[in-house]
Amino acid sequence: MLHSGLIGFPSTGKTTLFKLLTKTSVGASTGGRSSRATANLGIAKVPDNRLDLLINLFKPRKQVYATVEVADIVGNASTHNLLDVTPYREADALLHVVRAFHDEDVPHQAENVDVTRDIRIMEDELILADLEVAERRLDRIQWDIKKGLASNLDQEAKILRQCRTALETGTPIRSIKLDSTATKILRGFKMLSAKPLLLIINFDEQDIQRFKHATKLIDLTEVLSDAHTHIVPVCAKLELEIGELDPNDAQAFLLNLGLQETSLDRVIRAAYELLGYISFFTVGQDECRAWSIPAGTVAKTAAGVIHTDLEHGFIRAEVVHYDNLINRGSLKACREHGEFRLEGKHYIIKDGDVINFRFAT
Repeated sequence: MLHSGLIGFPSTGKTTLFKLLTKTSVGASTGGRSSRATANLGIAKVPDNRLDLLINLFKPRKQVYATVEVADIVGNASTHNLLDVTPYREADALLHVVRAFHDEDVPHQAENVDVTRDIRIMEDELILADLEVAERRLDRIQWDIKKGLASNLDQEAKILRQCRTALETGTPIRSIKLDSTATKILRGFKMLSAKPLLLIINFDEQDIQRFKHATKLIDLTEVLSDAHTHIVPVCAKLELEIGELDPNDAQAFLLNLGLQETSLDRVIRAAYELLGYISFFTVGQDECRAWSIPAGTVAKTAAGVIHTDLEHGFIRAEVVHYDNLINRGSLKACREHGEFRLEGKHYIIKDGDVINFRFAT
């Protein structure tokens, strides 16, 4: 399962979005007695029209969508608290909810709404938190070397010094070009500013019609120049109203606004895509299911996502693409038209592949 952490200052709509995304009023709290903060945890389903159609085709007894775990910090959003909350350090991506709406009944902590300022302040907090981690580790490395306790930490120290230099100039680690070795070393430190960042801009309801031009409403050119930072516009107030409607009325309401889907669907899908994940499917009368894997995953490794036995005993993968299956209407028709392929362990799974793994027990 993918893991994400919602961050944001007070009065941004962060907790409201958490409840809407996870369809819960209260999540499972985590943190522990020694933590200065805890987090509510919830599960958000990744919307996928392809799985919807496969379910309609096979009428399975069980249906399983890809999911993303969402953590919402309880209380102050400061990253000093995030340091002690495991779900944030373990998160694959951070989702920063930023206030762009104006409401006199909801006071802003800085007295006025300024999206770029709030983005920068939160980024600075992430950077300062990581700078503390880097400096603490560098001090420890120097101590170990001085005491003769370690002699193979030069590479780690070099990478940490590179990160420290960037962080001291206000540059997040996600913006640094690092090779695979450096990335692997840094993974153990769980740096916050190294994580992909999704900016969720919470707009006023009157800005809905301009969602397609959201980045032009505010100057976010510099922020979005980072390849690992994306933006999704939302209106939490509107999403609350939609959530109270039945599905048909909700769809009609969206179409009337010129929208094809809810903001919540866009948020989850954007988080999924930001991490470079794709979905493949397994289908049948027992179950239709979407499986999450990083883009570029080979067939043998993908089989292991389902069960380690499939990976260890991998023989071949029977593959047909979703488009072919929907067009033909059945697996049998796809076989008759030669659209099923037998692929080996090095085959790179494509988004939308429908797969049956052959394996030896």
